[in-house]
Amino acid sequence: MTAAPAERPSLRSQRLNQITHAPHSELDALVKAHAPFDSRASFARFVVAQYLFQSELQALYTDPQLIAIVPDLAQRCRAEQARLDLADLDTEAPAPLAGALQTPSLGEALGWIFVSEGSKLGAAFLIKRAVALELSDSFGARHLGEPAGGRAEGWKQFTRILDGLALSAEEEAAAERGAVAAFERFTTLLKHAYAADAALA
Repeated sequence: MTAAPAERPSLRSQRLNQITHAPHSELDALVKAHAPFDSRASFARFVVAQYLFQSELQALYTDPQLIAIVPDLAQRCRAEQARLDLADLDTEAPAPLAGALQTPSLGEALGWIFVSEGSKLGAAFLIKRAVALELSDSFGARHLGEPAGGRAEGWKQFTRILDGLALSAEEEAAAERGAVAAFERFTTLLKHAYAADAALA
């Protein structure tokens, strides 16, 4: 008797969660390995990666086609908060790293934004750790702060829109590729941020 194949969730947001489970777990392990909450200097490297990632996505958050789908998208971007955090931490904003996302399709863009928005849920735990470094949502850890209206509500609103969209099979596949690529990109940026630090030591 053969085992039944794993059921494919009916909601798009659940499918994206399922398909990104492995790269998400790998990224979590890498973050833990770099111990960003051991010191402000280590946390600053983590913020460098966050700043690079959010800066690369700024064009998506301000894209009129995507704002037509998610009306408050521009307000959801955290690039500016991450930049202010770096200033608080006496760390220069880094130069862009080659390999940023370029002109994605609609599906691909939605996959990237899904990962960026989902990370706000995990940020609730991270900001509690940042408090031990005397950082907060108004100094040094702004990009981890609670969005207006609350984390859970913001996420629910976004996933309701995402799950309700009619996408072609091609765009559906592009969204899945985009979500996986977003985790892989953040992993690359995190390695870069900590490698740059090691090179300076």
